[in-house]
Amino acid sequence: MVVGAIIDHTCRPICCEMWPCLITDGRFSGATRGASIGHISPEAAAKGPIAIVRDGDIINIDIPSKKLNIQLSEDEIRKRTDELPEFEPKVKTGYLARYAKIVSSADKGAVFPK
Repeated sequence: MVVGAIIDHTCRPICCEMWPCLITDGRFSGATRGASIGHISPEAAAKGPIAIVRDGDIINIDIPSKKLNIQLSEDEIRKRTDELPEFEPKVKTGYLARYAKIVSSADKGAVFPK
């Protein structure tokens, strides 16, 4: 669970520490309470910023600007990113392995290149 301040179109906070927020680099379904933000890109597997988030980190959510900002120094972000292990796919054969290896990131449409 991620907890943070969410800003509405008037730039006023509409929820804060008491509301949980869902932030994921994948898909999700079902209802949740608070903001639900999916398809964060670049993904954790590509060492995107979502991979370095730890329990207790504060993330500012600015919906009108479509921005997420983690409250960490550039040095801490760099340190955590450097500590990440290389991604090892769980599926190594078949169509799912091909998809994971070749398909673009969500921000580019999650499609096979032309």
